[in-house]
Amino acid sequence: MKLNLSLQDSSIFKKIMAVFMAALLPIMAITWLINEKGSESIRQERSQSILNTTGYYLDSLDKEADRINRFLPNYVTDSDLQEIAAMGNELSDYDRSQKILAIQKRLNLTKDSSAFIQEVKAYVPLIQRTLLSVKYDTFVDLAEYEALQLRNKRADEPFVFWDDRLFLSMQVPSNSTREPLYIVGVELSTAKIRQSLAQISGSFGGETLLINTDRGWNFQSGNDPQLLTAAKAFVGEKSAEGNKQGYETITVGSDRYMAVYNYSALWNSYSVSCIPEKTLLGPIQTYRVWFRWACVLAVAVVLFFSFFLFRLIYRPLLKLVQSFRRVQQNRLELIAVDRGNDEFGYLYHAFNQTIHSLRELIEQNYEQQIRSQRSELKRLQSQINPHFLYNCFFVLCRLIKSEHKEKAYQFCLYIGDYFHFITRDDEDEIPLSLEINHSRTYVDMQKVCYGDRIEAVFEVEELDTRVPRLILQPIIENAYKHALGSTPGAGFLRVWSRMDAKGITIYVEDNGTTLTDEELGKLRRRLADGNHELEETTGLVNVHRRIQLRYGQGYGITVDRSELGGLKAGIHIGNS
Repeated sequence: MKLNLSLQDSSIFKKIMAVFMAALLPIMAITWLINEKGSESIRQERSQSILNTTGYYLDSLDKEADRINRFLPNYVTDSDLQEIAAMGNELSDYDRSQKILAIQKRLNLTKDSSAFIQEVKAYVPLIQRTLLSVKYDTFVDLAEYEALQLRNKRADEPFVFWDDRLFLSMQVPSNSTREPLYIVGVELSTAKIRQSLAQISGSFGGETLLINTDRGWNFQSGNDPQLLTAAKAFVGEKSAEGNKQGYETITVGSDRYMAVYNYSALWNSYSVSCIPEKTLLGPIQTYRVWFRWACVLAVAVVLFFSFFLFRLIYRPLLKLVQSFRRVQQNRLELIAVDRGNDEFGYLYHAFNQTIHSLRELIEQNYEQQIRSQRSELKRLQSQINPHFLYNCFFVLCRLIKSEHKEKAYQFCLYIGDYFHFITRDDEDEIPLSLEINHSRTYVDMQKVCYGDRIEAVFEVEELDTRVPRLILQPIIENAYKHALGSTPGAGFLRVWSRMDAKGITIYVEDNGTTLTDEELGKLRRRLADGNHELEETTGLVNVHRRIQLRYGQGYGITVDRSELGGLKAGIHIGNS
């Protein structure tokens, strides 16, 4: 759901690419799945075949080793061998020679009985001789003799691995606490064992290893030391887990191998056949390479499709969208037509024709609109003059009645200055400094009326920024009329300003006590709806409407409660 909403808000380019990928990815995924299922099927079939072959050859080795091991007692009980071992030096040279020849014939027959026998030996310490199948040495190899003794063999293993050679041995007497009278040893052919191991996996280009985890000996059909290290670690894991046979994939360096393992209880060893995956999977590997190239080709097709989609559709569409956005910003700019007679060329020409029409309509209505705005400004401005004139005459009458001739005279001068300001030219806008001086004149007039009871402070920057006429004095007049004039105690009026990036704001604050929260709320609503009123208005709403006509909706009058206790009116004026 979230993805659907995200695509709805995306560009057309992203949507088309999403649809294209939605169609392409399932096909690639199905192709990859078929390839993986096929490779897994071949891996299982060939692994099972190798496992069966391993079982066959390992069973053959087991049987041959077991046969030799079971036949060994026949030589141990040989009467000639027993006699020589017991009284060899007491026999005559002739008798001893005859018995040795007879023993050698039997040893030779034993050697020839199996291709896995390298040599058959009888170690006789009494005569310091080692009898072999075709000869006898004039000495006994003490290290070899010691290694083949019963006390150096494991009870659960018939084999003795010594000096990279593998033996089957039996001694008389068969007591590990006594020195043997003689030992019969059969040395197995390590070359034949390696040859037999090579037959298991040789057709697949792999290697087979026979690894004894307890005694640390091993036979390898090849000579890859890195593979041997990895196979030992693998067999160690399977031995610890108690697994006897199976297959898994192992990694040796940068190559992957299928490791098929089988355990032999007789040899107390694991047979591990390591077949390279690239050989094992055969054609599937080729299909994988083809699939990778297909993925590369698919990426190239996507990039090719994306490039031409961007160039032929998305970029012209984006150009059109940007042009419409410029129109929204009142920038009526034409589109450079760089297309032929296709759909986008038609849209470009239609857009340019629309822009021409809009320009003509704007040019026709612009002057009419300006005249209408100036007429509205004049109408609103004229509302203030009669109202203020009425207030002036009211104050002047009061002064004359009170017989304050000097104040009446001064007040007349102020009135003259005021109307001189109003009537000396017909400009709609004046410098802000002139508007502030006019407001000071008005405050001086009010001092004549109220004396020292009301104190007025001006803290305004007198800038040359041009502003609409009569925007500050009506706000000050409103403070005198509705707040300060009706305050029984001392009144205080503060006029100050603050600059920011958008323009200048002039604040008029008083310390009146009659303003309620309800009245403040009504005044805010009146300002908010003031630009929709058609009846004549005065004071705050009048100034607010004129400022908005000049600067826009973001400017005008805001009202709030002053920290002095009365009303705080802010006059927000733009920079231009």
